[in-house]
Amino acid sequence: MRGWWREISGLVLPVSCGGCGMPRTELCEECRAELYGGVPRRVRPVPEPAGLPVVHAAAPYGNAVRAVLLAHKERGAMGLAGALGRALAGAVRAGAERTGAVGRTGSAEPLLLVPVPSARRSVAARGHDPTRRIALAAAAELRRGGVPARVVPVLRQQRVVADQVGLGARQRERNLAGALTVVAGGGRLLARGRVVLVDDLMTTGASLAEAARAVGAQCGHGGGRSAPGAGRAGAAHGNGRAAVVAVSPSAFEINRNSL
Repeated sequence: MRGWWREISGLVLPVSCGGCGMPRTELCEECRAELYGGVPRRVRPVPEPAGLPVVHAAAPYGNAVRAVLLAHKERGAMGLAGALGRALAGAVRAGAERTGAVGRTGSAEPLLLVPVPSARRSVAARGHDPTRRIALAAAAELRRGGVPARVVPVLRQQRVVADQVGLGARQRERNLAGALTVVAGGGRLLARGRVVLVDDLMTTGASLAEAARAVGAQCGHGGGRSAPGAGRAGAAHGNGRAAVVAVSPSAFEINRNSL
């Protein structure tokens, strides 16, 4: 029945693959394989910003993966959130398994997915928050796999930042320094599980480093045990975790055999 409905709806409301443009499918099998068919890997940008948590990515940013992310973020292809969420869930689980937070029987405490927030003007212009939507889909995918997970959107921008497009790594770090904060009461929420910062795409790592600083500062004052490390040493020892759907191909390939 479901297949029949898809055929009819495809005639009435024609769609095309968000990755390659193949008609009458929202995401073809080949593009699905490119997005979440591989093994998530530990990735590091070069140069690596201070305070960056340990990051796992599902796929390199390019070709179909790039097209799908842009279709969801900029063109409002909401139906792609499920596939992107599956990719993100794979990266989250890879990082959690490395630290023992998730085993064969699942997790003893919930994974708290904390999305890196977009600027309010960007959310208003797009009509949705793409990272939060993907995070919700990832949490649902993790729960279906027996891993307790939920989204805790406690980060907010506390000052206006410049558009990141065209900025280099160091410029992005300066642009974002001190830009994020945890909402009132957020520290109590973050103490109820293992925090994993999540984003759709990592370029220089500046956004994730700033998110880790904000969460670490809040939990440092509030006693949260699961905060990301506030510095490079903390991140290296596994105190901070992050996951993204995609990262630059160079970062993905450089760390093919890392750790």
